[in-house]
Amino acid sequence: MAKKITRILKLQVPAGKANPSPPIGPALGQVGVNIMEFCKAFNAQTQEMEPGMPLPTMITVYGDRSFSFEIKTAPASYYLKKAAKLQKGSGETGKGFIGQVSQKQLRDIAEAKMKDLNANDIDQAAKIIAGSARSMGLEVVG
Repeated sequence: MAKKITRILKLQVPAGKANPSPPIGPALGQVGVNIMEFCKAFNAQTQEMEPGMPLPTMITVYGDRSFSFEIKTAPASYYLKKAAKLQKGSGETGKGFIGQVSQKQLRDIAEAKMKDLNANDIDQAAKIIAGSARSMGLEVVG
């Protein structure tokens, strides 16, 4: 018999830097999950990744207070800011560009995020990423 799911939490946790401070501690504490156990397991699983990379994480909490978690790929905006060497996106969408990304960079980002995108092939995934780039004020070139 499968365990009864009591809650599904969605958090954005920096790779290799999970600790009991907010937002992780309070979110897990409310549902009775062992916070340190989660932090150790998450940090062990993400130690090979770039430290501090924001990772969307879905934590499934079961009736016996055990948990499992699934780590998604970093947001497209993180990869786009890194490719364009920017600290943040534009504050005013559609009013000029603050940086540029190439088609090759879009394809690389699309390949990295392919498993989390709703696309059938790399070309469609690249179009999704290009839309995110335009929303951030980035110009897509060549």
